Amino acid sequence: MTPEQIKLVQDSFKSVAPIAATAADIFYGRLFEVAPQLRPLFPQDMSEQKKKLMQMIGVAVTNLHQVETIAGAVQDLGRRHVGYGVRDEHYDIVGGALLWTLGKGLGDAFTADVESAWAEAYGLLASVMKDAAAEAA
Repeated sequence: MTPEQIKLVQDSFKSVAPIAATAADIFYGRLFEVAPQLRPLFPQDMSEQKKKLMQMIGVAVTNLHQVETIAGAVQDLGRRHVGYGVRDEHYDIVGGALLWTLGKGLGDAFTADVESAWAEAYGLLASVMKDAAAEAA
C-alpha cells in the first residue's frame, strides 16, 4: 500500500470508530443478507463477535504503516478461521460487505480513492489470512 492509501484508510476509520457498534451491526446485517449460508459459521449471540471485528479492524488500520507488526496475529486469525469452516471464497464476500458498510457509514466521504484504499488494505490482510489458512489445512 502507498503512504497515501494508508492515510486515507486511517483518516476515514476515525469517522467509523466512534460508531463501531452500529458499523458492526450494519456489516453483519449486510453479510448475512448477501450470504445467508455464512450465518451458521458465527455464534448465535453476535455481541462479542461484533466487538472482536471492530477491535481487529482498529488494530489493522492503526498498523497499516507497519503491517509486519501484526502479520503474526493476522496469520493466526487465518489459521483459526479454517476451524470455523471459512473458505477462500468467503473472503471476497466479507470484503464486499465491508466496503458496502463503509460506503453507508462514510457517505460522501467514501470517495473512489477511499474505497480503493480500503479494498487494497482488505485485500492485503485477506491474502495473509488465506495463505496462513492454506498452510494450516
